[in-house]
Order: sequence, then structure tokens, then C-alpha cells
Amino acid sequence: MRKKILVTGGAGYIGSHVVRQLGESSYDVVVYDNCSTGSAESVLYGKLIIGDLVDTGHLYQIFAEHQFSAVLHFAASLIVPESVVHPLDYYANNTRNTLNLLRCCKVMGVKNFIFSSTAAVYGEVKENPVTESSPTHPINPYGRSKLMSEWLIQDYAAASSMHYVILRYFNVAGSQPNGLLGQMSPNATHLIRAACDAALKRKPEVRIFGTDFPTPDGTAIRDYIHVEDLATAHLDALDYLEKGGESQIFNCGYGQGYSVRQVIERVKTISGVDFPVIAAPRRPGDPARVEACADKIRRVLGWQPKYNDLDEIIYTTISWEKERIKLPRQGILNIAYAS
Repeated sequence: MRKKILVTGGAGYIGSHVVRQLGESSYDVVVYDNCSTGSAESVLYGKLIIGDLVDTGHLYQIFAEHQFSAVLHFAASLIVPESVVHPLDYYANNTRNTLNLLRCCKVMGVKNFIFSSTAAVYGEVKENPVTESSPTHPINPYGRSKLMSEWLIQDYAAASSMHYVILRYFNVAGSQPNGLLGQMSPNATHLIRAACDAALKRKPEVRIFGTDFPTPDGTAIRDYIHVEDLATAHLDALDYLEKGGESQIFNCGYGQGYSVRQVIERVKTISGVDFPVIAAPRRPGDPARVEACADKIRRVLGWQPKYNDLDEIIYTTISWEKERIKLPRQGILNIAYAS
């Protein structure tokens, strides 16, 4: 019998890549998503249930009907500047809804839980690369809402038989190399996506938010990870938990940082387009430099990334953006709605 997995936020950018890999690995997948930012057409396997985590009645009904062996929790709000302006919305959607989900796991006896977290929990780090034992001092409501969710998961696991893997993402970009999946949101704010949009003339320019950071070229430095490698990390984590692994926290990155200017120059070179770049003030809540130490996930899970190359990340992004409007979508037809 195939194991049944719940994926919240599985119609979103990262979640849909994980759902595809789960489906290809013969898992029976149920996706629970309100599709406020995700796309039903991105769910290529399993059953999509349109619903919101705030609707606990419907959520309990779904758990009772399907008897999940594991939950992968992606559903969240994730734009740092927006979290500064609307902090209560972030605590509601990220922290409260994680609590709702854990309560369902408790009632229905779910033993394995994988959580989509973020490097934003580290805040303005003092040493790079960042390890999982580095201090967590988030500097924006997004990071704090995610760290609070981590605490909820850890506290519940300590009081129960549930085991978890928390994956702290660094900057995720790229698309499936064969062009089936990529980022569907028309208003994505991620640097690589924004620069590719400018190269394709969908945006008039790219803005650099902060040119006075204490970095070699004055712009913020980030560690970028290809979405396919990140998706594989989730399947490795699930396999680890199914084999009886203990609860763990892992960084998901490559350990190589690139500045905003470096990324923009690579997009210009790969696209062959010299688009305008505008300097703008720093955004609230942006640290100067964050790079991952991902030794632990390689050692414990045996994670082996295949796309550890900035040019590959940019190339798959711009290839997807060129074709996504023209592609006939092949999403699932098995969709249910909250009653």
C-alpha cells in the first residue's frame, strides 16, 4: 500500500516541485492549498483540496478521511518587507496555522512532520557560513513567525511520539530543467526572477535595495539554491524519518554567496540583455550577508545536490519564464473544495 502524504501549500512554487517528486516516487499525495498564491495547474500528481488552514473543521475532516503517514508543511506568507508592514497577518498565517496543523497531527496520531523554514531565523549573522547551531535572532516578523513555528513543532515533538525535520531554506530559485514546473506567481519579488523579468522586458528595470552594506561591492550577499535540489532534500528527509530517524534541523543551501550585483551581471550575460538597474534604499529587515553551511544535511541525509551552479539556476529560470505563458498546463483534474 502506498504511503499517503499531506502537503500543505503544495500548489506553490517549492511545494509543487516536491509534490512532483513525491508522485514520481509513488507516494499517494494529497495537497491542501487555498491557492491564494499557488496555482492548481502546478499540482501534477495526487489530489488537490482547496482549503485554508484557518478552517480547522475542514482540516480535521481531511485528516480523518485520509489517515496520513506524514505531513509536509509549506503553506506560509514569505515576503520580508510585507511582513514588516503587516506583521499580524504573518503571525496568523505562519504561526497560528502551524499550530492548527499540529493539533490535527496530535488528534490523528501523525508521526512524521517536515517543516519549510527559512534562513531568516538567523537574522543579522555574525559569522558566515551559518550552521544549524548558530544563534537565531530574526530581525523581521517573517523570520520571527517562522522561528515561533519551529518552537511549536519542537515543543510538541518533545511531548509526543512525533518526529520532525525542519529545513531552513536559503534563497530558492530556478525551475525544473525540462520545463514542466517553475514559479507561477506573476508578481514574484525574488532577485533572480525579477532580473529575468527585466531581461524579458516584463519589467522596466531591476532595483538594488541597498548599496551601502558592509560587503565588497556594497550590495547584500545571499546563498542561492536550485528548487529541484531543495525538493530532493524533502524526499531525503521523508525517507530519513520513515526509517526511524531522530528529529533534526538542516540548512538547505550550497555554502556559496553571491552579491546582488553579481547576480544581476550573470543574468545580463546569460540573457544577452543589458537592462536598467536602479539603486534604492535598503528594505526593512534585510541582513547584509547570509550563507549556509550545509555539511550536516549532506552527512546525515546523504543529500547530493545536482544543480549547484548559479548559471544553471539563472538559465532554468529564464528558460521557464520565456515559455511558461505558452505552455499547455498539465495539472491534475482531481480537485476538491472546502464545503
